[in-house]
Amino acid sequence: MADFQPDLVADALRTLGAGCDRMREANRRWQAMARSGRAPGALARYRSVLGAPESTAALRIGGLRAEAHRWPVPLWPGLRFEVLTAPGGAVWKEELVRAPGHPAPVPRTLDDLTPWSCTVAELARAFPPARPMEGSAPTRSRLAFTAPTASGEPRDVIAEFTWGLVQRVIP
Repeated sequence: MADFQPDLVADALRTLGAGCDRMREANRRWQAMARSGRAPGALARYRSVLGAPESTAALRIGGLRAEAHRWPVPLWPGLRFEVLTAPGGAVWKEELVRAPGHPAPVPRTLDDLTPWSCTVAELARAFPPARPMEGSAPTRSRLAFTAPTASGEPRDVIAEFTWGLVQRVIP
């Protein structure tokens, strides 16, 4: 997220009582564990760092079965970090999602799409038919869609997300 929103990340670190050095060290340890030849499987890695999930639920996505494992996120009480796994534990997707019982924002115009304001699913619901696109890294995704400007003029844009949270909207 720091690639897109360095000022917001700096504010978040202050809110959490951490500095850039602590963030870099946490990332270094995570990368070392993820690349280690004796690292646990992906879901086990998340459990070892985040603890037991707050909730686990069975899902059906079309004809596929999956499990959603969700952890609270201290910085964003209204969000959860969700890891979707296939039967057998293979990780399909990791992203931030709206926590149950927390109202989702309902963006109406492009001006409503500020950094960190909504998730992939929330934006896709607000401006159908949004078209998923490949992101520039494994933790990134993009959606192409048309939305009105504040004056009501429709505009084709692409929203970029990191860990499922909107970072920026580009023409």
